[in-house]
Amino acid sequence: MVLRSVAVDNTPPMDFDLQPHLNGPTLSLRPMTAADLEPLWQVSSDPLIWEQHPEPGRATREGFERFFASGLTSGGALIATDNAGKVIGSSRYYEWDAPRREVAIGYTFLARAHWGGTTNSEMKRLMLEHAFRWADTVWFHVASSNLRSRCAMEKIGGRLDHEGQRPIQGKMVDFVYYRIDKP
Repeated sequence: MVLRSVAVDNTPPMDFDLQPHLNGPTLSLRPMTAADLEPLWQVSSDPLIWEQHPEPGRATREGFERFFASGLTSGGALIATDNAGKVIGSSRYYEWDAPRREVAIGYTFLARAHWGGTTNSEMKRLMLEHAFRWADTVWFHVASSNLRSRCAMEKIGGRLDHEGQRPIQGKMVDFVYYRIDKP
């Protein structure tokens, strides 16, 4: 999906391709489709993926289907596959703000077999390089209690900017906001 924005200061509109095809040395990212439901569920059904997340219910079929439907509706969800084409996780672009040249990357998860190595760094590098074609700042919203994701953010160069709350399933949850600025 390409989002077209109309600039306020008469500069040309900026199109941001929220669902690109991105290829790296060990993984690829492509737009999420309805056909990805079952293979992504196989990854998501591992409760350890969600143990530090404010929505641990994503490890249940019902919780995952809500998450998956929101990804399809967002128009920014991507499927991560390894070089053999096996689904290994997902991520998403969201909250594109053309006048401020900012976008967020999140809703990311990976199969445990890809934790602790270079997979997350490679995935985020591909997504950041793509985003910086339009954006000057990329935001990452991480639940305060999600220590694993916070460490991953610091590993890829995220800078803690501020704290705040975001709604999750009708309740406000404490988040930390990391940012990476265009080089």
